[in-house]
Amino acid sequence: MDRHRVFFITLVTAGRRTILRRERAARELLETLALDRADEKYLLHEFVVMPDHLHALITLRRGISLERAMQVIKGGFSSRMRARGPVWQATVKSYRIRDFADYERHREYIRLNPVWAQLVERAEAYPYASAAGQVRLDTLPRGIKPVRAGEPVARRDAA
Repeated sequence: MDRHRVFFITLVTAGRRTILRRERAARELLETLALDRADEKYLLHEFVVMPDHLHALITLRRGISLERAMQVIKGGFSSRMRARGPVWQATVKSYRIRDFADYERHREYIRLNPVWAQLVERAEAYPYASAAGQVRLDTLPRGIKPVRAGEPVARRDAA
């Protein structure tokens, strides 16, 4: 793992349909994320399943491209749901995390998304998010963790 493979991703449902509002669909997407993680496609750091989209912070495993990881998530969920038509928008929004402060900003965005959407009053109350604490999450790769006092700081251009 290296810090250059940590991404904030957003997958949006086709036509922004609110299919993930249904408990079965939201749970199937959580299962898909957990299975792909167990198959070592990526590390899962944070996520939220909103009614019409998914946000997640993931670290790609070596040999797995971002495109492949997205195909696995989208295709796995569509298969589990036995979808007959398009489930997801073709495009995926992704952003490469630069450093720990960047990670923390995106983590907070994920955690507060259901609060801002007025689905819950507290992030921990939303059952389809990492904030609820029901899904085991992976720790961050060493290169992106905050530097402890006394540790040497790697140069930005060193990778």
